Amino acid sequence: MMRAEDLLCPTPAGLYSKAGDFHVDPTRPVPRALITHGHADHARPGHGAVLATRETLRIMESRYGEGFAGTTEAARLGETMAIGDAAVTFQPAGHVLGSAQILVEADGLRIVASGDYKRSADPTCRAFVPVPCDIFITEATFALPVFRHPDPEAEIAKLLSSLARFPERAHLVGAYSLGKAQRVIRMLRDAGYERTIYLHGAMEKLCRLYEEEGVALGDLAPATVATGRKGDFAGAVVICPPAQIAERWARRFPDPVACFASGWMRIRQRAKASGVELPLILSDHADWDELTATITELAPREVWVTHGREEALVRWCELQGIAARPLHMVGYEDEAE
Repeated sequence: MMRAEDLLCPTPAGLYSKAGDFHVDPTRPVPRALITHGHADHARPGHGAVLATRETLRIMESRYGEGFAGTTEAARLGETMAIGDAAVTFQPAGHVLGSAQILVEADGLRIVASGDYKRSADPTCRAFVPVPCDIFITEATFALPVFRHPDPEAEIAKLLSSLARFPERAHLVGAYSLGKAQRVIRMLRDAGYERTIYLHGAMEKLCRLYEEEGVALGDLAPATVATGRKGDFAGAVVICPPAQIAERWARRFPDPVACFASGWMRIRQRAKASGVELPLILSDHADWDELTATITELAPREVWVTHGREEALVRWCELQGIAARPLHMVGYEDEAE
């Protein structure tokens, strides 16, 4: 059997496959990159060749322009491709539109690089598909027992309740522009909210892309006070980048309720320090229970843990009799959550 380090191993540029001569989610330009999803810490421009799902390639082009890579190729979910001496298969990760896990195999050894993933339902992307493997490389963004995400529908209900309670106030919802913003909008629609939802300019391009990919978001409009009166936004939902909540931009709206949709809102001090009045604990990453349940379900012989709270999950694996190690890879950030 091929040695694990010849099939996939951590390097300063990211995970590298000697057997296939490619990197997974490299942090610097490389000759050949396999990309799990479109968030900027995983999908960077400047590679010689990029293999990713069609949706991820569209997201990268939207963000970086047509020449973001020398060449591109769309991977079809569930179809196995030969690259060098390795075979690779992309499977849904449930993180954002187009997100995928990548199975890399050779000589009977199977390693799955999860990228970012979640197990809870999301109406804007395909659900996570468990992939049997010998080694599971898992993210660990919320790999502490304190992180147990509540029911997503209940968090959206909190927002709707606040809208009913404060009809004179605009509700500014800080949400990352790729994935979280579209999920919040779609969940509001599914909960029966039919009014126009207003978008900060940074949200418009990716919301349009999601709609072109079949994710219906309902009536959207630019959040521009210049074309109307301040009071026009009373009782409105405005989706914006999280950093804008505390900026001068937010003061153009009537007595705004600062909301932030993020798994980090589980930490009350973080919400308070950010000036968030209505924290919405809505995450696109697996929480502690989902991480441990996924490892239990897959039953790999070994787990590699990367970008997040690595040590706690490694310790949990050891207590279950599963070999595990942290990869200590840098360049993958939490801010997108």
